[in-house]
Amino acid sequence: MQVALVLIAALAVAYPLGLYLADVFDHKPTRFDWLFAPFERALLRLVGIRGEAPGMDWRQYAAAMLVTNFLMALLILLILLAQGALPLNPLRLSGMAPLQAFNTAVSFITNTNWQSYGGEATLSYFSQMGAITFPMFTSAATGFAVAIAFIRGIIGRTTMGNFYEDMVLVISRILLPLSLVGALFLVFQGVPQTLAPSAQAVGPQGIAQTIPRGPVASLDAIKHLGTNGGGYYNQNSAHPLENPTPASNVLQLLFMMALPMALVVAFGQMLGNHKQARVVFGAMGAMFLVFLSVVSWAETAGNPMLTRLGLDQAPSLLQAGGNMEGKEVRFGQALSALFVAVTTAFTTGSVNTMHDSLTPMGGFVPLAQMMLNNVFGGKGVGFMNFVLYGILAVFLTGLMVGRTPEFLGKKIEQKEIVLAAIALLVHPFIILVPAAIAVIAPFGLSSLGNAGYHGLSEILYAYTSGAANNGSAFAGLNANTPWYNLSIALVMLFGRYVSIIALLAIAGSLASKPHVPEGPGTLRTDTPLFGAIWLAIILIVGALTFFPVVALGPVAEQLAMRAGRTF
Repeated sequence: MQVALVLIAALAVAYPLGLYLADVFDHKPTRFDWLFAPFERALLRLVGIRGEAPGMDWRQYAAAMLVTNFLMALLILLILLAQGALPLNPLRLSGMAPLQAFNTAVSFITNTNWQSYGGEATLSYFSQMGAITFPMFTSAATGFAVAIAFIRGIIGRTTMGNFYEDMVLVISRILLPLSLVGALFLVFQGVPQTLAPSAQAVGPQGIAQTIPRGPVASLDAIKHLGTNGGGYYNQNSAHPLENPTPASNVLQLLFMMALPMALVVAFGQMLGNHKQARVVFGAMGAMFLVFLSVVSWAETAGNPMLTRLGLDQAPSLLQAGGNMEGKEVRFGQALSALFVAVTTAFTTGSVNTMHDSLTPMGGFVPLAQMMLNNVFGGKGVGFMNFVLYGILAVFLTGLMVGRTPEFLGKKIEQKEIVLAAIALLVHPFIILVPAAIAVIAPFGLSSLGNAGYHGLSEILYAYTSGAANNGSAFAGLNANTPWYNLSIALVMLFGRYVSIIALLAIAGSLASKPHVPEGPGTLRTDTPLFGAIWLAIILIVGALTFFPVVALGPVAEQLAMRAGRTF
């Protein structure tokens, strides 16, 4: 019942929010123009835009995105390296090591938020705000702006829009106001928001404690709204000061789901075809519900090896039951499993449960969702990946019936398929190749916290998380080494920008083509039948690509657990 209520609430929020997004990016009047427009005009003047923003083609849009992201990443890197000389550093923390700073800068500018450090013990207040919270806004806005440009292209708009204007609109009209509301609610729930030094307290046993605090609520709100995921504390949203109550947990779940769901609604509104949006939403929703069911079943069932020892894992009035290792009692099984499914389906990476402590099949779910990388996805990129599979589905079905494939009234030809192949193949390549190196090289194996099947899963999870720009981890892996800092940083860069550029190129190519009127032989993409084909293509391609390595990791571990063998 808890899970159903949260999902219903997310749907109730997503629909009106999606309509609002469509109005904002179609430049239609909204009731908030009087509030936001002066602020937006002032920001746009800083980049030389006065009056109507000039439209860009896909190359100009991609170039503006890359240059802006590079400059922001450089700023983040400099802040992290110079942390010891900067203000708001009550613990007098020194700067990060160069390779770890590079990994962190790449992580946050790519919206991954992979962390090879513990936030409260490594970063000053200034760094938490300037190098972490700042890119949480801008990286989310980048992904969302690119998705809007992609939608404009595939539905036949004459230009892709203007990157700078889209960035400003995303931040001013969506991320800032919602983050403000969310942060105030989190403060009300007990999340700290202060620049005061760490608190000193004496526990019940008379032992003195130092309680880290800082500008947590402001980070925590955009962490989830922007599907970022990086935590202020090392324990992320399992920490009682970052996610103190069931109410704060529900807010974080809603924030993760709201905008990716709303983007699908906005797509249907901008296209003028809500049936198409329902097909997309239905296919995404079906995958999500299946994965949610699997992780809920796996964690509720518990560990059969403990049952053989006579331990009671059945749910009762006195215990949640199932596998409670790595979980917070205040959230229980249902909301913990939902958080696992949501944070990897919507590519946030925030955790209220330690994923390394999930059962093998429970751990398979976040891994599989990141491998597919299109089960709703984060701010825009997951939606783009899903449409990419739609283009592939149209192409394959067109080959079967001997007709030129069309998608949303545009012919799909060799150029689009080549670009689609690049976008599709880069994801498994940057996961499997570095993972293969890590499992045979001493510098990769030395970081393992576990051997055997689970050790393979830890390495595979790290690179999958980086490639999907998720950021969650099987935390038994020590990622703060030269090899993992450098290799995962490169994976995050390629996983973010290669696919974005290829997808923008596809959208730009489709935008330049004439609209093809529907005819008797047109394969409609807004029907449940095509939705089923779309879904089948995603699952078949995903299974063929990743099943061999998954069989050696979580699947083999599940079979070993059932047989009573440890690793």
